[in-house]
Amino acid sequence: MSSVNSEIVGSEANKVRQVVVDILTEVAPDEDISCLKNEVALRDQMDLDSMDFLDIVMELKKRHSIVVPQEDYPRLESLNSCVEYLSPKFLN
Repeated sequence: MSSVNSEIVGSEANKVRQVVVDILTEVAPDEDISCLKNEVALRDQMDLDSMDFLDIVMELKKRHSIVVPQEDYPRLESLNSCVEYLSPKFLN
């Protein structure tokens, strides 16, 4: 991959990460999002229950028309896995 393509992909990943962080901030306003680790499961770092997780999925649909099928929910485990899973959906 050329460095230009790497920069575009990296830039897109940062945008997707920010979308996820923005949604997490809204869903869990009392949490300190700035301390989140990329590879650690969100539920291990935040006080998220199943309804909060569904709120995240619904916000993705409402804000960005991204539908996450139930069988793909495990792919939204950490910040990095969210970015990896969602990035191609933002490019479509």
